[in-house]
Amino acid sequence: MGRKDRYTILSEVALETFKEYVKKYKPEKWLFPGQRKDKHISTRTVQAIFEKARDKAGIKKDVTVHSLRHSFATHLLESGVDLRYIQELLGHKHSKTTEIYTHVSTKNLSKIRSPLDMLGGLSHEKHPE
Repeated sequence: MGRKDRYTILSEVALETFKEYVKKYKPEKWLFPGQRKDKHISTRTVQAIFEKARDKAGIKKDVTVHSLRHSFATHLLESGVDLRYIQELLGHKHSKTTEIYTHVSTKNLSKIRSPLDMLGGLSHEKHPE
């Protein structure tokens, strides 16, 4: 989409997996080379690998590689990451583009407390006269 570079956070688990992969396969130019060693893996090949893994995992839902991007953003939002940071990570120029995830994520709505309830020292007990 748009031929833009995409960036993400590399988890410690993924980093360890990459290290094992590099040690085993010793890629030269590209981490994931294509059929020709001087070319990277194609978008279509990534999609095919994803579809095969999805099917092998028994996932029936119609998900795509792009669904991972949506899941990533939704999980960040649900874990409390500010929407502006998510916007930056996803490379969205406009905040309206990122705001789609506010409609997707309703998991934590019931955990939101009113700022009035967070004021220290106040309670609903009767005060002595």
